[in-house]
Amino acid sequence: MIDQASIALVRLALAEDLAGYGDITSQWTVPADLAGRGVITAREELVVCGLPLAAAVMAEVDSRAVFTLLVGDGASVAAGERLAVIEGPARGLLSAERTMLNFLIHLCGVATQSRRFYRAVEGTGVTVVDTRKTIPGLRAWQKRAVVYGGCGNHRFGLFDMVLVKNNHLEAAGGVRAAMDRVKAAGARYVKVEVEVESEADLREAVACGADVIMLDNQDLESLRGMVSIARALRPGLLLEASGRVSLSSVRAVAETGVDLISTSALTMGAPPVDLSLTLTVGS
Repeated sequence: MIDQASIALVRLALAEDLAGYGDITSQWTVPADLAGRGVITAREELVVCGLPLAAAVMAEVDSRAVFTLLVGDGASVAAGERLAVIEGPARGLLSAERTMLNFLIHLCGVATQSRRFYRAVEGTGVTVVDTRKTIPGLRAWQKRAVVYGGCGNHRFGLFDMVLVKNNHLEAAGGVRAAMDRVKAAGARYVKVEVEVESEADLREAVACGADVIMLDNQDLESLRGMVSIARALRPGLLLEASGRVSLSSVRAVAETGVDLISTSALTMGAPPVDLSLTLTVGS
């Protein structure tokens, strides 16, 4: 099953492509009664995500088509492995092809990128997590893909966690003033994270009772020093590193002693994967 938000996403994507007119090329070149069979195949090693969306696209275009999953979301597949088979009117297959593949190449790309980051920090005990830097409308699916790849989710949006960043600190008048306002608002049921860039702000955030400290834009030496200070002030405090983290640097960041590493590279830096849909037709 797929939720209503995903159905709305599928319909929006199809509206971009069909615009109320339909696929005029397929309508004018392909006989209406021609049956088709499409096979979606991985052309590289990847982690699967987005097959339910692809199936929903096909169902919206032509409900007569039968979409058969050969693997599930979260599966690791090799180059040449088939993901799904679709049987139905050839016109419908051709009309749905690009929208199905667009969802898949991106979401499988995010899942595969997340697997790379997961492997890069394996054995350190650190979890790499995503951010709110996502494609509008695709956040839920991108975050799902991140988990399939082995990484974790940070807050989903602005509503489920307090994250006091540098602009909030500027507007509120500093760490203590911001935290006093948060406490006055009654934030007992959500976690409170504070972004710090200096030792003074770190000490103040710990003293004010932050649940999580984000150590932002620190070089490795500074990061190790701030981790040591935070551990001395409050053992067990959750520490997150963020900023300028890449696949090549994430292992070194993990070895500084933080608990979490957040990076937009999972969702915004994921290269699309190579997938194909091969069509055969018959009566």
